[in-house]
Amino acid sequence: MKKIISTLLLAALSVSLLAGCSNGAKTESTAAGSSEAAAPSSSAELKKIVIGASPTPHAEILKQANELLKAKGYELEIKEFSDYVQPNLALESKQLDANYFQHKPYLDDFNKEKGTHLVSAGAIHYEPFGLYAGKTKSLDAIKDGATIAVPNDVTNEARALLLLQDQGLIKLKDGAGLTATTKDIAENKKNLKIKEIEAAQLARSLQDVDFAIINGNYAIQGGLKVSDALAKEESTSLAAETYANIIAVREGDENSDAIKALVEVLRSDDIKKYINDTYQGAVVPSK
Repeated sequence: MKKIISTLLLAALSVSLLAGCSNGAKTESTAAGSSEAAAPSSSAELKKIVIGASPTPHAEILKQANELLKAKGYELEIKEFSDYVQPNLALESKQLDANYFQHKPYLDDFNKEKGTHLVSAGAIHYEPFGLYAGKTKSLDAIKDGATIAVPNDVTNEARALLLLQDQGLIKLKDGAGLTATTKDIAENKKNLKIKEIEAAQLARSLQDVDFAIINGNYAIQGGLKVSDALAKEESTSLAAETYANIIAVREGDENSDAIKALVEVLRSDDIKKYINDTYQGAVVPSK
């Protein structure tokens, strides 16, 4: 009888000990699970910058910059636009955080005309204007009454007229400069016909005119190389300093951490090298 009682006591003690071990393990497992659930993510979430851009070269440059920007805690959502109006309207209406496609004279003129409140956060690159051959293949062969297509927006038209003046094809009134229009042509010995066309359509219109002066980005999109141009703006020209392409933002956002990081990356040596290697002089990093 004593043996039976002793056996029963030993069995009960074993069950108790096993239960204790099981509960201890369960408690330890639960604690570990709670600790794991509460652990923060090892990588911080990237903050998004929504930016509008022309497809070439702006969106291409931004895609390259995006990888570098991630190291600063940001990533880009790039929205491409094929014109010069919508990206500014989208920025003003807060659909975008920034845009990248224009120079400051165009932005200033747009603000004045549309009542928008956009500013430059920094200059990134310069695209030389080029004079390209259409039906006439050289400037030496230019005929009386030849047609030359130029951008139809105020700032870029002035730029095109200055390039024509530099080639001795026209002469502008004194002081016309960066605000010149066709009304400021004081001398036109060849009776050239200046045809104003939307900038995005210039490359497509080349076959219909004798020559066209085309914005750098639209020339690239049209399959033209800066080396194809019969004449182009020089990097030391007033235009190079004035018409650098900028990052535009709403007034007051130019000093935000996100925009500062974006501009810093776009001005980095890595992006300058990418621009020089990729565009071969058609796009020139700002100094």
